[in-house]
Parts: sequence; structure tokens; C-alpha cells
Amino acid sequence: MPNFLSSDAIRTLFSQAMSAMYQQEVPQYGTLTQLVTAVNERTLEANPALKNRLSAADELSRLSVERHGAIRVGTAEELSTLRQMFAVMGMEAVGYYDLSQAGVPVHSTAFRPVSDRALRHNPFRVFTSLLRLELIDDAALRAKAAAILAARDIFTPGCRALIAQHQQQGGLNANDAARFVQEALETFRWHAHTTVDSGTYRALSEQHRLIADVVCFRGCHINHLTPRTLDIDRVQALMPSRGIDPKTLIEGPPQRQVPILLRQTSFKALEEAVHFNDGTPGTHTARFGEIEQRGAALTPKGRALYDRLLAEAGTGSDNQHHQQHLSAVFRDFPDDEETLREQQLAWFRYRLTEKGTDVPPRAGESVAQLLAEDRLAVEPIVYEDFLPVSAAGIFQSNLGDVAQARSAGNASKAEFESALGVAVLDEMALYQQMQQRSLERCGVASA
Repeated sequence: MPNFLSSDAIRTLFSQAMSAMYQQEVPQYGTLTQLVTAVNERTLEANPALKNRLSAADELSRLSVERHGAIRVGTAEELSTLRQMFAVMGMEAVGYYDLSQAGVPVHSTAFRPVSDRALRHNPFRVFTSLLRLELIDDAALRAKAAAILAARDIFTPGCRALIAQHQQQGGLNANDAARFVQEALETFRWHAHTTVDSGTYRALSEQHRLIADVVCFRGCHINHLTPRTLDIDRVQALMPSRGIDPKTLIEGPPQRQVPILLRQTSFKALEEAVHFNDGTPGTHTARFGEIEQRGAALTPKGRALYDRLLAEAGTGSDNQHHQQHLSAVFRDFPDDEETLREQQLAWFRYRLTEKGTDVPPRAGESVAQLLAEDRLAVEPIVYEDFLPVSAAGIFQSNLGDVAQARSAGNASKAEFESALGVAVLDEMALYQQMQQRSLERCGVASA
């Protein structure tokens, strides 16, 4: 048996290397992670029950390593190769997100681990968007952008060779894995020298600043890395004291007793010096720092309720009033675990208590009975995915706070999957399987 490094170990090496590189490139990211660590530590000290619960659910250890990144690519070939690169790290494409509905000319997926074990080890995710050139109005500019993208290779020869080696051998040893991490890192590195002249950059930027960001550079530079916090409102309030300028609104659901889905905020994108290939100096704004607070994964029924309430709440101009309004609207969304479980609004993970281990479940005993007898414990399954409205809100706030025209959307999941080379996994099916597996491990048929 070859001595291959596990995909979990390779993913951890890569996420650590990515984090170190991004901290060098964007020092404020380092400041942000320090702030998040301090807030998390204070939150756990102030709430021993939360600390005990996270520890019992085996989620405390993953908190400090947890990150998600975001990248944008320009072609089907780039997306397909990224899929193969992330496969080396045990990350699969989960979900389809149409951001064109919010005026952002991309559609996306999230590459992430999917098994319980892999998520506990390191739940590193990369939100990956594919540019939709067909949404560029100007035909000549569209053709020019396609030609520019066709002429570049965002992967090193070494990276391509190691991906092929992994596919042929079924794994990489420790030395090859270390080389793979270094080669793969080059795809996500920042390059201050563009591949275009200033006029082309300006024309693409006028179509949409995100188009210029995707087309005009040698690689798909990481545009943010995101640590997970246990109190996003506290971090948002403290960011200015650390010299960090936060975006106006926290995206996602309001603050709740039982957090759901995903809340996100960021510091505003940096204006960075770039050099165009006609010798003209300029600036480009794309990279920022983001934080997130994750809550319970919702069932299709729960998600439908969330989407309806979010649409009803709309958006606000300042965070305080926006959060107050959101909280008022979301009074219609139950905020205790028992109701969420009984109304099947969220997914849950079950485990036997000490008492349940001593007196195992017997045929015919219900989950409600086992919970009442303290033989079964239950906690919400963490939401591991993303929200298209929130992602678009983060993108837009870092493209100059200029609202783009919203449309009915231009979803094309089949086209995206054709570019990707495989079908994306259904996140709802994954959560349902996690819940069912936990019940089966307890010796219970179903909830």
C-alpha cells in the first residue's frame, strides 16, 4: 500500500499555506483573524454551556482552523481544472448559485469536504465563481475578453503534473503533497502586473468591475479568506477600533438564540497599485477580509421560510436599523431548537448519551421518548454552504457600494455543470444523509 498523505491532511496544509500567503499580501486579514480569535475566546469564557456543547459535538477543535476563501475564474477549462485540483484535497462541488439575479455576472459553486469525518478535521471551503461572458453587452468587448482568457494558463506545469499523478496513483506521498501545495498556491497569488493595457482594463471595468478583476490578471487571486466567529455583531462593532473599516450591513439572518444559516460581513476592499502592460500605472480594488458566523442548516421547508422572510425584510441603509427590522420580520421564524426540530425546519445530528449507551434504543421507541428520557442528545447540524443573496451583497459592497440592476436572474445550472465536468452535489441531500446516519449510529430508524 503506497504511503499516501490523506486528502484531509493535504487540505489542511493548503488552507494553512493559503492563510499565511494572504496575511502577507493583505496584512489587515491578520489583524482581523486576531480580533476574531479574541472575540471567540471571550464568547466561550462568558458562555460555558456553549463551550461544553461545541466540545461535546466535536466542533470546538475545528473553529480555529475554519476558513473559507473565494475565487473567480474566466473559462470552463479553468473551472474544470480547479475541480480536479480541489479533488486532491478531498473537496467536491456542492450547490449551484446564480448571482446574476443580483447584478453580478457570475454563477458559482462551493468546493468543500462532505463527510462528517472530513468536516470535523478541516471544513475548508472555496466559493468559486465562473464569469459569464455572455452577460457582457458589447460583442466586440466580449470577444476580446474571451481571447485574453484563452491565452492565459492560471496553473503551473508542476501543479498540472501533480494533479495527473494523483489521478493515476490514487494519492500523493508527503513530499509530493508538499510540492502540490506550493504549486497550487501560485494559482491564487496576487499579481500586480496585469495582462492588458489600461484602455482594455477601463472598458471591461465599465461593463462591470468584477469582469475586469477576472479577465485582466494572470491568476484567479484569492479575493478574501474568512475566519468563523461566534459573535459577528461584536466583531463588527470592534473592527473600527483595530483600524478596519467594515461594510455597512451584516448580511444574512438577524441575531438569534439559535443561529441559522450564515451571517457575513467584511472590511472594505483595498485599493491596490497595479501596472498595465502599456506602462501606465493604476489601481485595482478587489481583495478584502470577511468574517462569518454559522448556524443551523435548514431543511427545504425552513429555507423556503427564510427566503420569504428575507425578501419581505428587504435591505436597509444602516446596520442598526436593518438588524432591528430583520429581527421584527423574523419573529415568524421559530427560535428554539425543539420547535425547529418538531416543525422540521432544520437538520439535526443525534448521539447517544451515557444513559443511552447503558440502555440502548429498542425497536418502537421514538426519538421524542429517547430525548425525554435523556438517552439521546441532539444538536443542529452546522450549515456548511453559502447564500446567493449574501454573497452578492458582499461582492457588491466591495465593488464600490454601487447597486447593480437586479434582474429575474439568468440561472443556467446545466451550463455550469457542463463547464465543471460533473454534476454539483445537492446540499440538502447531504444534510439529510448526515441526519439519517447519526440516527442509524444511535440504533434509531428515523426522526
